[in-house]
Amino acid sequence: MTTTDANVSDSSNGPEEDDWRAVATRVRNWGRWGDDDELGTLNHITPEAVQYAATLARRGKVIPLSVPLNSDGPQDAFGLRRNPVHLMSVDGGDDDAAEHLHGWGGRKEKGIATLYDAGPARYADDWIMMPCQAGTQWDALSHVFYEGKMYNGYPSSAVTSLGATKASIEPIGMAGGVVGRGVLLDVARHRGVDRLEPHTAITPEELDDVVATQGVELRTGDIIVIRTGWWQEYDEKQDGHQWFVDTPGVHWRVAEWLHLHNAAAVAADNISVESQPPANGVRLCFHMLAIRDMGMMLGEIWDLEELGADCASNGTYDFLLVAPALPITGAVGTPVNPIAIR
Repeated sequence: MTTTDANVSDSSNGPEEDDWRAVATRVRNWGRWGDDDELGTLNHITPEAVQYAATLARRGKVIPLSVPLNSDGPQDAFGLRRNPVHLMSVDGGDDDAAEHLHGWGGRKEKGIATLYDAGPARYADDWIMMPCQAGTQWDALSHVFYEGKMYNGYPSSAVTSLGATKASIEPIGMAGGVVGRGVLLDVARHRGVDRLEPHTAITPEELDDVVATQGVELRTGDIIVIRTGWWQEYDEKQDGHQWFVDTPGVHWRVAEWLHLHNAAAVAADNISVESQPPANGVRLCFHMLAIRDMGMMLGEIWDLEELGADCASNGTYDFLLVAPALPITGAVGTPVNPIAIR
């Protein structure tokens, strides 16, 4: 989703408006795990669930699910977000820097000169500047709110200019991030296509069909991973703006489907998990239901091509998923390098 859409003020009304608000009431988990809870549906991942997930690493095959963090990412056309900027602060061209640094610069330069004088060791160092949600990411529970409230009833004003003082990504990172049983629901392969058509909305009924066809049993605490094939669209065309506005994804009613299955989190290979434009015309409707009402993190911009092929090759669609959040104090999202172990 775009950063500029994060504070939602919706003015639509009518039957569709009433429908999503009724769902919001049914799926709202505020107070379910205590008035001070900041983990949301990750509470479904119990130690027993993690133990079971570990048994799914049957072959020891590790499959990365992240896209590269570089200047070719999909964020070049989105408001306040930009692709990562990588800078070197010391590099291999500085091998003879010491002879130029004596008597010049400040403490840093003096320190480099002293180190280089002491022996043959040289080093490189670098920086990266990026939005926390520039590439493969988790949305934190403070990322989206409406009507002055975010998850668990915390006031949206708790997200200050210094960071989110409630429901940030930090407590999730400090709790171990996201480790559990991942279940791939390969909607594109179920339809027999490389990727879904633009604007396709995936309904709960279709997800039920995918579950039945794949022969996978859903369990409490599962991390649902949905393949649309859409990452290929960006990878081939490199058009970040069109990739966003055309994206297929889940229908807003999938929020209740996830709630009924006691899912811990959901991720997809597009930029917003939900389809654009939303099926009911309410901007970020799925985000509002999942993040604000349910307390469910969304994983966006995951590369699911290798995982999809591997699952199809042996007919098993569950795996150990390790996708820890970085414990960035006050952050409303985090980069993540998720891996599936099969």
